[in-house]
Amino acid sequence: MAVAKGEKPSVIERIKRYFRGMYQEIKRVHWPGRRDLMIYSAAVIGVSLIMSALIYLLDSSVGALMGLFLSLGK
Repeated sequence: MAVAKGEKPSVIERIKRYFRGMYQEIKRVHWPGRRDLMIYSAAVIGVSLIMSALIYLLDSSVGALMGLFLSLGK
């Protein structure tokens, strides 16, 4: 179904064109292999654990300092 010059394509045609383009882009994507995926996953888990430990230490330190300051004011 060709659209005359100057006419806007129908909603259905625009949706079809969108999904066709999306499918073409997905075919061009370089997907990581199993080994790469394992390495990336381990890196994300490792960094997450390190960051959570740092946040825990900072939170505990600030909590201890606040408790110390509040006890001095009594």
